[in-house]
Amino acid sequence: MASDFIIDVTESDFEYQVLIYSQQVPVVVDFWAEWCGPCRVLGPILEHLAQEAQGEFRLAKLNVDQNPNLALRYAVRSIPAVKAFRNGEMIAEFIGVQPEPRLREFIRSIAPKGSDLLLEKGQSLLDLGQAAEAEKAFRQVLDETPESSAALLGLAKSLLLQGHGPESHAILANFPASREYGVSQVLLPISQALELHEAGRFYEGSDPLEAAYLNALRLVKRGNTEAAMDGLLDILREDKHFRDNEVRLVMVALLELLGENNPLTKQYRNELASILF
Repeated sequence: MASDFIIDVTESDFEYQVLIYSQQVPVVVDFWAEWCGPCRVLGPILEHLAQEAQGEFRLAKLNVDQNPNLALRYAVRSIPAVKAFRNGEMIAEFIGVQPEPRLREFIRSIAPKGSDLLLEKGQSLLDLGQAAEAEKAFRQVLDETPESSAALLGLAKSLLLQGHGPESHAILANFPASREYGVSQVLLPISQALELHEAGRFYEGSDPLEAAYLNALRLVKRGNTEAAMDGLLDILREDKHFRDNEVRLVMVALLELLGENNPLTKQYRNELASILF
């Protein structure tokens, strides 16, 4: 089944069609033979995935009976054998028929989609504190793959870092069941507090702790997370259960927003622990 994305290769053109071509996009080589029953099962699935990917990887089919030297070179002892190449080197392989979900995961690992790269870009921008740019990247991912819970969580984080309460709260309050769900619920208290603040539901009165909390939320909205956390810690030093533990939960949410890669996270987490315990 030759096409723009699926080719037959031989010993004479393997160097160019696989090794050199893999400098441009990953190449998946399917080592097969006419007499191999499992090959007739696996081959059409790989071809379908190659057509579906539309050039994100190339599928090269190699008949081991007609090309025994290549089979020997790559230690093919059982077929079907599938080997992936990138930048001229073999980077992954498997033997035997695999279910389609596992094949998709294999392809994803060697040929990430544009949305996968955008997701990685968004996460990196978050780590760098560039929330507005991260927001754009996550929105692009969601335009392409609306079901991406990782992008949805990234969007909520980028909105929170910019102090946008209502939209982030709408995302987190209705977050889908996924491996990101637990983190989404850790972030929920800060999104709710910002939404209430934006709606004018907080009032400054005579209670200095209420005033300090309101000021901390203002600082979050301005993107000054560090100063906001300093204010929240001061409140907790006075009353560790202030507002029925709301301030503590907001503080924990801000630590989650900072992320493990931020050098401030460990410092503030230790301070919070020393106050609470």
